[in-house]
Amino acid sequence: MNAGCAGMTTTSMADTVFIEDLRIETVIGIYDWERKIRQVVALDLEMAFDNRKPAASDRIEDTLDYKAVSKRLIAFVEGSHFELVETLAERCAEIVLSEFKVPWLRLKLAKPGAVRGSKSVGVVIERGTKSAA
Repeated sequence: MNAGCAGMTTTSMADTVFIEDLRIETVIGIYDWERKIRQVVALDLEMAFDNRKPAASDRIEDTLDYKAVSKRLIAFVEGSHFELVETLAERCAEIVLSEFKVPWLRLKLAKPGAVRGSKSVGVVIERGTKSAA
């Protein structure tokens, strides 16, 4: 019988902080004409984070600050000049994992309008470990 959640403990982290459709202009592409213009890329991120502490404290200092993550990625992507979306995705993942101490993330980097007839093309990568200690 289940008497409630009061004594429940968990060893895996199921909480996720997300950022959806973060649109950023950058220089991206392999063709000469792409190297001369700025194009929009769109980022979707899912980041593992134990939300119990911020939920209990109701303090921004205890959260994974998605505004700070967004601002950092905007600054990085706007200043980048990669040829491949794969490279840009890896570098963005590295920033989030190392600077924001996120143990796991799934990052989708899309390049809208890059292929005629498609809404978007790109990559989805997962890095890190989703379970918590």
